Amino acid sequence: MGELAELEAWIAVVDACIRPIAERPVDLTDPDWVRRMREGPQPLDEAGVRPEAEAALRHVLSLYTVGDEDLRADLRALLDRHRSFRWATTLPFEPTPQGFRQCLLRMSVDDQGADTRDMMVTLNGLCEQARDAGVDIRPLLLDVAALSSDVDKYGMGSTRDILLRAAAREPSGLW
Repeated sequence: MGELAELEAWIAVVDACIRPIAERPVDLTDPDWVRRMREGPQPLDEAGVRPEAEAALRHVLSLYTVGDEDLRADLRALLDRHRSFRWATTLPFEPTPQGFRQCLLRMSVDDQGADTRDMMVTLNGLCEQARDAGVDIRPLLLDVAALSSDVDKYGMGSTRDILLRAAAREPSGLW
């Protein structure tokens, strides 16, 4: 079994553990639903798979950084197949150039996830946090844009286009 197949098997197990949580209905008629979501356990903790999920994500990002375009496309497709994993697994933002780059790589491999607008909102917040921490974000946006997909999945531009537009909008970077 190749490295990518082993990684997919690992992610599939984590995805299966998280899926019931990710697909659990939310009672939007409950006036406390937002508070309950915020104060409840994080999905990875509730499923008991945080260390495995974070290690798998770090491995995905490591391969994504050094891989060629075909491998990066395979990794994007892998996360698209395992949407619960993609939804629940995050990395904390570290206010450093490397921390910002890791978050951008995560956005790149997610390839807009299920909604481009969510990606743009997240990107704006991430850029603001990095800027506030003194990180020169433009070169990092350009670097990760070069690794990103140029497929316009939802009619709002490709991930590469979105990152390039954010770099062009510097110093504000906001939409």
